[in-house]
Amino acid sequence: MGFIQSILFLLILLSIQPKFVQAASYVIPLDKLYLDGNDIEYKGVVAGDTLLFTAGMRTYLLLKNFRGAPGKPIVMINSGGELIIDTDNYFGVSIQNCKYIKFTGTGNPNQFYGIQIKRVANGAGLGIGNLSSDIEIDHFSIQNTSIAGIYAKTDPDCTLASVRGTFTQYNTIIHDNFIANTGNEGMYIGSSQYSGQALTCNNNSVLLMPSLLDGVQIYNNLVEYSGWDGIQVSSASKNCNIYNNTILYDSQAGVVNQMSGILIGGGTKCDCFNNFISQGNGDGIDLLGLGGCRVFNNIILNAGIAFAPSDKTQMKHGIFVADTSVQNDSTFYIQFNDIVNPKSDGIRFASIKSKNNLVASNVIINPGNYDYYQNGPTHFKGIDSYIMLPNPGTSVIFQNNYLARNAESVHFTSSAMQSPGDFKQILGSPLIDRADIDSQINFDFEGTRRPYGIKSDIGAFELVYDTTSVIMPATGNLQTRLLQNPVNDLLVISLSKQIKSTIYLNIYNIKGELVIQSQEEKLSLVNPTIEVHLLNIPSGVYFYAIHSDIFNSSGKFIKL
Repeated sequence: MGFIQSILFLLILLSIQPKFVQAASYVIPLDKLYLDGNDIEYKGVVAGDTLLFTAGMRTYLLLKNFRGAPGKPIVMINSGGELIIDTDNYFGVSIQNCKYIKFTGTGNPNQFYGIQIKRVANGAGLGIGNLSSDIEIDHFSIQNTSIAGIYAKTDPDCTLASVRGTFTQYNTIIHDNFIANTGNEGMYIGSSQYSGQALTCNNNSVLLMPSLLDGVQIYNNLVEYSGWDGIQVSSASKNCNIYNNTILYDSQAGVVNQMSGILIGGGTKCDCFNNFISQGNGDGIDLLGLGGCRVFNNIILNAGIAFAPSDKTQMKHGIFVADTSVQNDSTFYIQFNDIVNPKSDGIRFASIKSKNNLVASNVIINPGNYDYYQNGPTHFKGIDSYIMLPNPGTSVIFQNNYLARNAESVHFTSSAMQSPGDFKQILGSPLIDRADIDSQINFDFEGTRRPYGIKSDIGAFELVYDTTSVIMPATGNLQTRLLQNPVNDLLVISLSKQIKSTIYLNIYNIKGELVIQSQEEKLSLVNPTIEVHLLNIPSGVYFYAIHSDIFNSSGKFIKL
């Protein structure tokens, strides 16, 4: 090969080598409220880049036309402190026609919720719409909204760009957020018009089918004092999980058909597990979806008990199942739930289209309809109030459920029954080793492996005598587990692997304020743990966040 040929060969070789572009950061000043990825000033923003939103007060944020890529989202994050929104607008943050975006409030290590939407006078706190997909939202505080805290859906319109089969909303991930005092739902995910939405197009009435959601993950959120449902998910037909959420005082507005802690709505096939739902005015969990879902390890306390307490016809249940969109011969699996003091029935199973349904290993205590059925004007008996089958022909298999008028015989850890830790059983409990041996549920409310003994325990918790049989719940890209929850004076967090860098642990109160900050050197133990003394903080719910230069993880615990 001659000299000229060699040079040409080298140039060709260089031209086909992959080009590695280093991710860039863009500072977004306080006066920027509207960002359009198609504008010339943002044309350079590519997949993997970061938008740094300068800390301070804004009236709203509107984000349009930004595109990341699979595994390389465009990261949007607060910088230099808290990003605060207080507005008379009809939204606090609106994300439109965006794809592969991670919007996170982790930019301030001193605040768990680095993005705070304080008030939205005329609308929702945060909206994800207009053909947006593959969006992750975390570490937001959203409060005092006139309608929902978070909307995530694109409704169909006459352009037909967003109808079913043309558009699918993928990978909607919402975690580690605080939502409170919403006029409507805490979260409204997917269209509730699964069977069609009537519109007028070109002077003709047409029925348009809303788009479906594939890949919904809602976890580690705290939702309290929602006007309507705490969390509603509809039209999510694939890969949907709702777990590890705390929902308190849902359905405060008392609007009929909008009252539940968690609503699995029309067109949804979703697993719902390890949630704590307490003191709501509505049903604990409503199952109105396609069927084929599992509902397990949830703790449902006092569902509907404060709503129209003297009116027995205004029924509210621990878990309610209906045929709203059930596929024929599909199956519901309701297992290992603790349902205590529901206003009406423990489980009301009104579906007749589903078949071979399994209701197993649940604890149901003191359903309010017991005396009403036993002594009232119906043909039912008191025992029917635990698991009510109102329709003949319902296909349900019952296995190893524990039913009692009061909780004394259960031997829970605490008779207070106010926080999740109160529902752990102690030695001598009739729940121990009494569940179905063939259960496919292999962990409990805290991630402890099932079974510990010969069989699993009935209810949300598995009693163990050591810490060798655990499953580490995945949080972030590290697996962690609390060795005890609730805790008294010492918090012990077990990590799933050795860490060879400095580790930082922050603890925040329920308002997201930093209360403890700790630092650990590299953990080289075979089973590394982090220990923090809690003597100087009051009782309550707290969040922890662990991070180093190579990982991050978060969770919550209760201090007694």
